[in-house]
Amino acid sequence: MTASVLLAGTRKGLFVGRSDEAREHWDWDDTPLFPMEEIYAAAIDTRGAVPRLLVGSTSWHYGPMVYRSDDLGRTWAESPTGTVRFPADLGSSVERVWQLQPSPAEPDVVWAGTQPSALFRSGDRGENFELVRSLWDHPHRPEWGEGFGGQAIHTIVPHPTDPDIVTVAMSTGGVYRSEDGGASWAPRNRGITTEFLPGEPPEFGQCVHKVAIDAGDPDRLYAQNHGGVFRSDDAGRSWQSISAGLPADFGFPMVAHPHRPGTIYVYPLDGAIGRFPPHGKPAAWRSTDAGDTWEEIGAGLPPEAWTAVLRDGFSADRADPAGLYIGTRHGSVWASNDEGGSWTELRTNLPDVLCIRAAVV
Repeated sequence: MTASVLLAGTRKGLFVGRSDEAREHWDWDDTPLFPMEEIYAAAIDTRGAVPRLLVGSTSWHYGPMVYRSDDLGRTWAESPTGTVRFPADLGSSVERVWQLQPSPAEPDVVWAGTQPSALFRSGDRGENFELVRSLWDHPHRPEWGEGFGGQAIHTIVPHPTDPDIVTVAMSTGGVYRSEDGGASWAPRNRGITTEFLPGEPPEFGQCVHKVAIDAGDPDRLYAQNHGGVFRSDDAGRSWQSISAGLPADFGFPMVAHPHRPGTIYVYPLDGAIGRFPPHGKPAAWRSTDAGDTWEEIGAGLPPEAWTAVLRDGFSADRADPAGLYIGTRHGSVWASNDEGGSWTELRTNLPDVLCIRAAVV
């Protein structure tokens, strides 16, 4: 039987919803999982015979942990050695897991991004992780800065078919890419602006908030920056602004349609007056031509909501038509099962939503 699952990671635990393939009615667990733990990262791995759910949790008592479930969230397991940890000789500690990303090109590989900025790799679907030393030892690392959310690798974009290629983004450091299986990393920030720094934009140090990959061209990338929305048509070697037509160029998420080339979504915020949607009117904006033009898609959203959406608070499933999901900082979950044509509110009065993921499994 085909089912849909929705994970809403919040400041105080994980909320799990389930539906049928139509995604019109959702049933939710009675109580949150991992209460009083921050859930910054979630992933739904549909590659194996059994779907696997993954969450990155932070307990203020026990620290960060990666949990996994093979029964759509009804029971969870952890690995005693599977917590994302630095080797003892480094003398560093992981403060938070910001990103969990299964690799579409390698059946058992899951990537993890952390605070402080580090990349980890699992070869057993998230049960054990090892530090990617080449990025940790990068000569730029001592100069990577710290955004308001902390210094973290918050975005991991594996190539869809080539396991040697992976792109990461961090705050603040910008975009880096490896094309040799992680042996070396090069900054890919040319053209991304840094209005918060004097002078010309540097080689690295950009405050990129999120990066997504185009469904039809793996060399086409999209980025939501601290200021500006950008597209690269050459695998990040250069970027151009695609902010024209948006009501604001600040925001956190960047979502690419899972199977429609050139279709992307953002949630603009007015960065000058408190990081609210412009005029307090929440709306997603969609482009179907790779950012050349934009249209507002907010039918069904509340007429007023002075709330932000964080970088992983907006996501899409891989159904056809694709479902879109938004989790807000005031604890609402909004969903569209027609690619943004109309929206409904699935949950309200949750804790601050930090991340949201959904899949048809």
